[in-house]
Amino acid sequence: MNTYQLTIGDQKRDLPIIPISKDTAIASFVLLGDDAMSYAAAKLLLAKLPRQFDYLVTVETKGISLAHDLALLSNHPRSLVIRKSVKSYMKDPLVTTVNSITTDHEQTLVLDGNDAARLANKRVVLVDDVVSTGGSLRAAEHLLRKTNCRIVGKLAILAEGAAARRTDIQFIKPLPLFNLDGAIKPVE
Repeated sequence: MNTYQLTIGDQKRDLPIIPISKDTAIASFVLLGDDAMSYAAAKLLLAKLPRQFDYLVTVETKGISLAHDLALLSNHPRSLVIRKSVKSYMKDPLVTTVNSITTDHEQTLVLDGNDAARLANKRVVLVDDVVSTGGSLRAAEHLLRKTNCRIVGKLAILAEGAAARRTDIQFIKPLPLFNLDGAIKPVE
């Protein structure tokens, strides 16, 4: 199996290269459960946070540990999570849908109405593990606009493929896309 070596701070990982279409593969970066990697990345992203913000918000699931670590390191007592389904405890949830490069079907994004009220007129930083097409971030932004919050920053550990050219997201490292044979694809 082809792998891609990634180093973030003092953490090194050999990421398996996984096909996602008939001509493209990705280096599979799974942050959930990799607490040492999450903490190392949070320490590096801390310097990229805007000086003034009220909440860190992430989309379920892989960005949760990163948002948690960033919240603790930046002395913010709470981060908020946009979920992928409506939960019975939610009050008046806000809902939108998104297509992601790593899933084969449309996903639902949900913000609990209590969290939406908490975000009203606040400064928010969106946090994600990997930005690729940006679809999840756009959907999260669409959802957050309904709360009247102000997005003052967007952070990710990795920007995949053409996302590395974006100037609206702060990230630690670019992550290439690959041909099925494991060779790095040129950025289009």
